[in-house]
Amino acid sequence: MVDVETTGLRPGRHDRIIEVGIVQVDPSGRITREWGTLVNPGRDLGPQRIHRISARDVRHAPSFPDIAGTVAGLLRGRVLTAHNLRFDQSFLYTEFRRAGVAAPLRDPENGVCTMRWAPRFLPGAPRNLAGCCALAEVPLNGHHDALVDARAAARLLGCYIQRAQGDVPWAGLLATAERTLWPDLPVSEAPPVRRGVATQRDTHFLARVLDTLPRVPEPRGADTYLGLLDRVLLDHDISPTAADALVAFAAGVGLSWSDLHRLHLDYLAALARAALADGEPTEARRTELVHVTRLLDLPLDAADQALRRARDTAVPPLARFRLEPGDLVAFTGEADEQRHVWEGRVRAMGYVPHPRVTRRVKLLVAADPDTMSQKARRARIYGVPIVTPGTFLRLAGQ
Repeated sequence: MVDVETTGLRPGRHDRIIEVGIVQVDPSGRITREWGTLVNPGRDLGPQRIHRISARDVRHAPSFPDIAGTVAGLLRGRVLTAHNLRFDQSFLYTEFRRAGVAAPLRDPENGVCTMRWAPRFLPGAPRNLAGCCALAEVPLNGHHDALVDARAAARLLGCYIQRAQGDVPWAGLLATAERTLWPDLPVSEAPPVRRGVATQRDTHFLARVLDTLPRVPEPRGADTYLGLLDRVLLDHDISPTAADALVAFAAGVGLSWSDLHRLHLDYLAALARAALADGEPTEARRTELVHVTRLLDLPLDAADQALRRARDTAVPPLARFRLEPGDLVAFTGEADEQRHVWEGRVRAMGYVPHPRVTRRVKLLVAADPDTMSQKARRARIYGVPIVTPGTFLRLAGQ
């Protein structure tokens, strides 16, 4: 039994698999083995509100070529089965083809579709997996997780087999599957990645600079580092992708832990001075300073100390990011509202929506700041900040 989560509905165009779940069953319908992993598609993830997979989840996941040998080994000698077989089969076939592999997955008649057979074994059943499972009293907890869905569909198949009483209509496919030739592919050592491991793998970026180059007598690139940090914190978060950029820069100029600690204290001090520019800071600004303190891995009382020192100094703050009328703003990914709605909103604010990311674009608004879309890749090359829709509205004074 196979289930895939994808970036969209068109495997022949640009949509890709982002999660695979495979559950092996014996002829009686008993589950004998399970395997699943997230897949890094090397592009944006499409409608994340449906599959609930983030770029942060897949950034450490293997690509499909990395798992092609494992998937082929799990399917070899088996009857391919899925709920809506044509969908899953077409995506698997296309991914294998992109990897340069001619997989024997072209003919859906050589597989079993639990959606197709539902009317026979579950009279009155709807097409969708959730409805069929409900009618068959098969548990489905965590729908749109590939392994969860594959497991539920496997149990649904077991229900069909039980009701067939030894006379399953696809019995002849077992011999066909045993004769089907699969190419011999190397099995990668890349481990499968399940949902929720991002927080375990993405340790604080400061903890990762200990392996950088040795300390130099005087920190070089401090201004550039602080400018980079300013762009990263536009979104009030340090995403894993942004953390990678900070680590790479620190390694490139030989900034040590103590160098970064001092730079972060200086940065927090500049934010404190900016917070006091119009008088005593509001509670919202105090909360923001405390949040940045945590992100920079500074002592918990650093924000209060920075505010106390800022009251006694007149040093001008670091330049802050501002959107100006006429600035170009680009979008990537699928937000809760359609793209044309956001573009109309941008025009009403006095900015100019732009279809591509160029050096002239001031900001890239992304449904997921860690997206791997072509626009996001270009934005990182050009140094264009990437923010969420909510952060864009905040920067625009909305």
